Amino acid sequence: GLADATQGKMRKVILVMDEATLEPVKTSRGSFELLNCDDHLGLHKKLNKDPSHSRPDIAHQMLLAALDSPLNKAGHLEIFIRTNKNVLIKVSEHLRIPRTFKRFSGLMIQLLHKMKIRAVDGNKTLLKVVKNPITRHLPPNARIFASEVDGTLVDAHEFVPALPDNTPVVFVLGAIAHGNINVNYAEAVLSFSEYPLSGACTVSRICGAFERKWGII
Repeated sequence: GLADATQGKMRKVILVMDEATLEPVKTSRGSFELLNCDDHLGLHKKLNKDPSHSRPDIAHQMLLAALDSPLNKAGHLEIFIRTNKNVLIKVSEHLRIPRTFKRFSGLMIQLLHKMKIRAVDGNKTLLKVVKNPITRHLPPNARIFASEVDGTLVDAHEFVPALPDNTPVVFVLGAIAHGNINVNYAEAVLSFSEYPLSGACTVSRICGAFERKWGII
């Protein structure tokens, strides 16, 4: 009944995908693409950049994992992306993310150009560039955790059930190939496996733990 409904509203998990490399570049053909290590080796030389850092596919895989999760479909997930150029993007839970990287790239180029993407029927905003800092978009009472390879090792299925249901929880995850993100607004830095996990795998671990906690199958 009503108690369940209000409790449902309280149950919020917010994912922040940090330091994502979503950088539009103009190709020799005159079109714009997301700078990536597979298609633009020549451009990297020209721009004096390390191609191993240009991995927009990581943010794509993380978004697929988050938006596809039962946790998101049950309405408990909020998603933000912050790029390495400090562009902050709010992702609607209703976004149907393109399955292929090429189409994802096209969508992000459009977003970074227009600042927002609306649904075809026009009344839902699916992606939107919003004002920094991220903390202004987080609930004031939220618990905030960062996830790093060398964070404090926790078992998601023990850690998540111990969190109070009536407090929103934020997880900041690096959308990067290697290295650490610097999250000065998190209360603790955690690691969800004794092995290095991909961003998408970490997203699935976190979502899966909340799905079990809240009985979302």
